[in-house]
Amino acid sequence: MNQQELIAMLERISRIMGENRNYLIELDSIVGDSDLGLTMGDGFLAAYESVSDGLETDLGKLLYNAGKTMGNKVPSTMGTLMAAGLMRAGKILKGKTELSAADVVALFEAYEAGVADLGKAKPGDKTFLDGFHPGVQALKLEVEAGKSLEEGFKKAAEASWEGFEHTTTMVAVHGRAATRGEASRSLKDPGAAVAALMMKAVAGGEIVETQISSEK
Repeated sequence: MNQQELIAMLERISRIMGENRNYLIELDSIVGDSDLGLTMGDGFLAAYESVSDGLETDLGKLLYNAGKTMGNKVPSTMGTLMAAGLMRAGKILKGKTELSAADVVALFEAYEAGVADLGKAKPGDKTFLDGFHPGVQALKLEVEAGKSLEEGFKKAAEASWEGFEHTTTMVAVHGRAATRGEASRSLKDPGAAVAALMMKAVAGGEIVETQISSEK
């Protein structure tokens, strides 16, 4: 993955958040304060625009700068978590001007670690991680099996969507949803939806389109 491909990936994530702004607002209105769609749309747009000129050739610095800009633009809980993921990925890829398939896996693993460490959460807590972690693991397995990044991203998108859907089996332990206790189990987690949308965008936007549309 070269610089332009990485910037294009950030642009796709920004675009899918904008396109699904109302969907995220609807999900968040049940368990949050209804601002998730605005936060993710504005935050990822700012992240993309901050590096879209292509002047930064160090891909680690590019990701770090995108994350720092996002954190400043949307300093909400979710915005800060997403920014932390970008910044952690930037730190571990510092000095690289091109990413191998293994580097791309490391990028996503670092993103997950950045979010998990700051949020003090783990898979199973009914958060962003329950959508993101399955996707990262699917990508890693495909790459380790010698498959292309394109194939890996497709599997990651499918796994992330399944992870998001699976949040209806979990009781929330973080945020406002946690105050509902057992009543939170049947609800879909908005953060996990963000993860599913991210992975869909990474895969080129072709995966789970009908599923997302049917949820609106």
